Amino acid sequence: QVQLVESGGGLAQAGGSLRVSCVASGTISSLSVMGWYRQAIGKQRELVATIDAGGGTNYADSVKGRFSISRNNGKNMADLQMNSLNAEDTGVYYCYARAFFKPYWGQGTQVTVSS
Repeated sequence: QVQLVESGGGLAQAGGSLRVSCVASGTISSLSVMGWYRQAIGKQRELVATIDAGGGTNYADSVKGRFSISRNNGKNMADLQMNSLNAEDTGVYYCYARAFFKPYWGQGTQVTVSS
């Protein structure tokens, strides 16, 4: 089993920045992918960004150029730096990881952007 714990997030003004972090623990032999999804009220959960073990990244079009995902494989950590935030970035941000084709999710951390 893999446990994911998020930290960071909070409240920011439009145009500001926030950072969310995720630490994985448990039976970890290989996390092929780590990343972040988000869910706004009344909307489906959507991909924000992912990063594979080799450092390859994938971003939602809505965050390209503003968000940056990084990963520390030795510490089983993944961070998401969010810049130029806008109100549409508001939501619960969930850490995601995949190990041996099985997905794992964190509890989520709230990000609120005031306009």
